[in-house]
Amino acid sequence: MATTKEYKDFVLEQLSILESITCRSMMGEYLLYYNGILFGGIYDNRLLLKKVEKTQKYHMEEVVPYQNAKLMYHADFIDDPETLKRIILATCEDLSKKL
Repeated sequence: MATTKEYKDFVLEQLSILESITCRSMMGEYLLYYNGILFGGIYDNRLLLKKVEKTQKYHMEEVVPYQNAKLMYHADFIDDPETLKRIILATCEDLSKKL
């Protein structure tokens, strides 16, 4: 099942609390970037974030976005933009150390 345009628009509205969020369509789903860093995506109407050490403390469910993919965190608190902001910033901080 591909992500609906309505859900994608809702997620982007929630993420508007952060400047520099970009979204790129990829095979019916969407990749999400913050300041050019790929931090997650929208898969099957779910906001999924890359797994990094710094965000383990949030105890998010680990899910597979598609067959043979690495596990990602399911951000099921999409209606809480402040928490999303903290987690995305922490994710991108960890990911930028690996670049």
